[in-house]
Amino acid sequence: MSTLHTVAPIARNKGLSLPLYGYLLILPALGLLLLFTHYPALATVWESVFSAARGGHPAHFVGLDNYRALLDDDTFMLSLRNNLLYAVITIPLAVGLALMMALAVNRRLRGNALVRAAFFIPSLLPMVAIANLWLFFYTPQLGLLNQLLSFFSLPAVNWLGEPGTALYSLMVVSVWREAGFFMIFYLAALQQIDPRLAEAAEIEGASRAYFFRRIQWPLLMPTTLFILINASMNAFRIVDQVIAMTNGGPDNSTSLLLFYIYRTAFSFWDLPSASAMTVVLLVILGAIALIKFNLLDKRAHYQ
Repeated sequence: MSTLHTVAPIARNKGLSLPLYGYLLILPALGLLLLFTHYPALATVWESVFSAARGGHPAHFVGLDNYRALLDDDTFMLSLRNNLLYAVITIPLAVGLALMMALAVNRRLRGNALVRAAFFIPSLLPMVAIANLWLFFYTPQLGLLNQLLSFFSLPAVNWLGEPGTALYSLMVVSVWREAGFFMIFYLAALQQIDPRLAEAAEIEGASRAYFFRRIQWPLLMPTTLFILINASMNAFRIVDQVIAMTNGGPDNSTSLLLFYIYRTAFSFWDLPSASAMTVVLLVILGAIALIKFNLLDKRAHYQ
């Protein structure tokens, strides 16, 4: 018996129409969504059009002045550029590595479960543990990476202390952490593909590359879109890794958007400017979601 047939008699017994009864059922979840998601977003937009209350002077309406000030904020523009570069590099690398790992462990091989666990463990570790692990790798002179460089008689590199390498060093950590998590989704999607398709391709003499390109990849497109939207959101929401490893330095070379919002709000106590930055971040995330749902979904192949 369907859920609709179960709910309809209950609604009639209570003298309620079926749509109204349905709205009452979702009211608790809807209330929490409005309270903890939509209200903070609207409050942030409202805060962004007022000045900061300082020295006993109350806040007053300033319109779009806080947004105009962002265009003249060199640190904000640098953080935005850093974040865009961070997203452009880490998203395809993490997704591509996740796909390769999923294809590698999708076969029936000895020790496969151990390999899957090894790929997935980084996503389970807390960021503090991950930061300390990679700080050991990146430590000047004594770090593992510099020890390898010295083995080949190459000069040591201050990975997190040089503006030219610090941001890319953070990218490596993010890709290492997220690829294993995304691998689980790809692995689940691969195991849902009808094995008869692989058998038919083998009978026809199709190579593995051809089978992947013409069969597996189109069927993996819905999972890829899901992973892409999550990877994009993660790329613009990163803050704990920056705080734990570089604190935005050196010379703001690793300052990302959410980190700068956090520092503006809770170090400088400039809540209106932080709110304006948050609105910009919400617009970016909303644009990513719109592109996903209105453009990319139409190109996905669903089984």
